[in-house]
Amino acid sequence: MKITTFATIYIGSYEVGLKVFEISESRKIRPVDYVRSHVGLGKDAYSKGVIGYELVEDLCEALREFRTIMDGYKVDAYKAYAGNAIRSVGNGAFILDQIRIRTKIDVTVLSNSEQRFLGYQALAAFSEFNKMIQKGAAVLDVGGGSMQITLFREGKAVTTQHIEVGIMRIREKLSQIENLASHYETQIQELIDKELEIFKRLYLPKDNIKYVIAMGDYIGEMVKGFSKKEGNGPIETERFLKLLKKWSKKSPEEIALELNLTNEHDTLIMPSVVLYKRLAEELNARYIWVPGVSINDGIACDYAEKHNLVSFKHDFSEDILAAARSLAERYQGFSAHTEAVLSISTTIFDAMKKVHGMGGRERLLLQLAAILHDCGRYISLVNQAECSYQIIKASEIIGVTQTEREIVANTVKYNSRAALPDSGDISGLDGDSSMTVAKLTAILKIANAMDRSHKQKFKSVKASLRERELLITVESVESIVLEKGLFSAYADSFEEVFCVNPKIREKRVL
Repeated sequence: MKITTFATIYIGSYEVGLKVFEISESRKIRPVDYVRSHVGLGKDAYSKGVIGYELVEDLCEALREFRTIMDGYKVDAYKAYAGNAIRSVGNGAFILDQIRIRTKIDVTVLSNSEQRFLGYQALAAFSEFNKMIQKGAAVLDVGGGSMQITLFREGKAVTTQHIEVGIMRIREKLSQIENLASHYETQIQELIDKELEIFKRLYLPKDNIKYVIAMGDYIGEMVKGFSKKEGNGPIETERFLKLLKKWSKKSPEEIALELNLTNEHDTLIMPSVVLYKRLAEELNARYIWVPGVSINDGIACDYAEKHNLVSFKHDFSEDILAAARSLAERYQGFSAHTEAVLSISTTIFDAMKKVHGMGGRERLLLQLAAILHDCGRYISLVNQAECSYQIIKASEIIGVTQTEREIVANTVKYNSRAALPDSGDISGLDGDSSMTVAKLTAILKIANAMDRSHKQKFKSVKASLRERELLITVESVESIVLEKGLFSAYADSFEEVFCVNPKIREKRVL
């Protein structure tokens, strides 16, 4: 039986972690070693905006040791990622260059949505996860610089929100204030509550969260006392809160002793206790579950899935679409017209497979563009396309990369413009991504034109490719003169992109 040895490296705000896995043909992922080194990058990142050379030296030294460990295991492959601490600083590119030169390790900086999605993949490997989100759950991912809260209802993601409140960021903000010793807990809570109040008011439902599924440092140690007696299943939030409230009245040294932490002077303990306490109180779920996975586990799951070594029962694409629908509904942009455009655009995409050269991921991006193309009307009827563009760019959709979000936003933007984009018009996107925007826009324009009246006149829409002609057959009981006219106006640009002439053939239904 072939076994792949795979290593993951993650550079966080206050530690760097190496985790080595064995991935077998029986589709099992087994961790064999986990090494962590304390490197407080967030100390500089969240107070100065750059990371100083001393911390860079510490980071490279830790990574050199990781390289030695990986060589000892003779790993077949590895992935190394960095998160918010390097993403948010001005000298991040220089740090990555130094890492590559000094350690021979190539590090990729993750966008926030990519980072959170990797952790989400680790959770989805548990059968318990899929059961919990059916009953209503909040996935809580707490890091050093920020946290992410993703809400699930009936098994589908309805919103995901990135909040710039993290354990180390809290400590660094408060370290700039003098004479805090006697009011430290109060100040931490006030800092947290300011952000949680906005989230609670805008996004948090009142009564349908049964589980909080938590990831993050320190919380694993916090629930160990429960795990010894009850296994790794969910625990009652009320019992967990009693413990956190007790700890919030103790000194960091006393808490460290109870948690068996090696550093009894850890200054991150108190921010962690207060943050988890306030989150548990505000999310108000009956149970909290801490599965004990980290982003390193998610990196391994992602690698194994992409190399067809494992498969997940959970449908991540459906989560992405559900989150997009929720976003469109928030801006009153989801309607019967949206459903019609979504259906027509995917019908055209599928019929054009041999010509457009795009795959399943691009089909998903087209679906997102169709769902979100009208959301800007909530802000402006005149500048709807530009407003939709800005909404999409500013919104987190878990599982969609920053580049993919740019593709969707630009597809929606150019959907309302007469001319199709070319590579010179789209800043921030490379040639391949700009080409994808042009192709998706050409399809979306045709689909949107076919329901321009917003009356859903077509009873059915079928598309077939015949040599250099795309024949779209529709059935209707109403006049489609408007739709035919607008369709013809966009047919030339469609043909310009694909070298295929689209035509409508009407079947009248009596």
